Amino acid sequence: MLPLAGIRVVEIAENLAGPFAGQVLALLGAEVLKVERPEGDNARGWGPPFHEGMATTFHAVNQNKHSVTLDFRKPDDLAWVRARIAASDVVVQNMRPGSLEKLGLGAEALCAANPRLVYCSLWALGAVGPQRLAPGFEPIVQAFSGLFSLNGDPAGAPSRVGVQILDFGTGLWAALGCVAALHRRTVTGLGAVVDTSLLETAMGWMTGHWAAFAESGKLPQRDRTGNPRVVVFQALPTADRELVVAAANDRLFAKLAAELGHPEWAADARYATNAARAANKDEIIGLIGAVMRTRPSAHWSAVFAAAGVPAAPINDMSVLLDDPQVAALGLLRPPPGLALPLMGLPLSFDGARPPVTGPAPALGDHNEIERIPGTRT
Repeated sequence: MLPLAGIRVVEIAENLAGPFAGQVLALLGAEVLKVERPEGDNARGWGPPFHEGMATTFHAVNQNKHSVTLDFRKPDDLAWVRARIAASDVVVQNMRPGSLEKLGLGAEALCAANPRLVYCSLWALGAVGPQRLAPGFEPIVQAFSGLFSLNGDPAGAPSRVGVQILDFGTGLWAALGCVAALHRRTVTGLGAVVDTSLLETAMGWMTGHWAAFAESGKLPQRDRTGNPRVVVFQALPTADRELVVAAANDRLFAKLAAELGHPEWAADARYATNAARAANKDEIIGLIGAVMRTRPSAHWSAVFAAAGVPAAPINDMSVLLDDPQVAALGLLRPPPGLALPLMGLPLSFDGARPPVTGPAPALGDHNEIERIPGTRT
């Protein structure tokens, strides 16, 4: 039995963050009904590529759901969704700020009607503050939050993180908030209003940088592959390509130095501690690079693996498709009825990953089953 079996969720959400939160809840066993405008979630068209008429992005965040289409300008449709929410446990929404409140579908109205309801909203910049009603997408918030300023080559311009780290991260926070609120409800009998945002997620991911800035007053500097506070912890050159090495403490640095043929580095006051290495980073990285350039990455990978020094080549997706470790995890597989391999939930219970029982729904695929007004019954 999956952890959220028996929980009913109404998802009024589009694009990525809200639908990803709904998918996490669905993969944990909740019954998730996705409510869409008659024209559908914008992400259905976010391609190419497309698979069976829908963007692969939409497939990736809408597994295990049902879809109904409603036009909230129609009183019957609005009454239908209110009745459905009254019989549900959770609402997940990330619509344009203020739009659901105007329809009587905001948190205050729905929680008053159903005190056991968990109402979860995903915002761009937050539920409070002067910009709480501002719309926003991933790159806007990455820029606003300062996340851009931490990424990219120090010699170049700041750059975006290459995945939707805020959309997916906010979706995870939303799902966690829903689960926590449901747990509290078992004790109090009352639901909750759960709020999260892309901005809060971005600043939360930067918690280490904020702590360092608060103490030192110094802005963090970009490092293409490394970390300004941990040395050695970055991509290093070899004879053929870069290898990422994470000798993240003094013990591992001593092992690294020994395998490179320079055990004396670990006793040198300039490199013996992480703080010393950070103060002399360019010097020690230059010494390490000079040695590593003499042999190819495969050689150093084998040497470091035998010594217990964490290291990895910079792979791409085509390599990972055939990687035995990735295959052993069983993360990537096609849902039933679909030829497109998709990512499962990165979580297991008692050694078993929650199953994907169905692909992303076709638009309105449950209109008739749910007896939506205006559809054939």
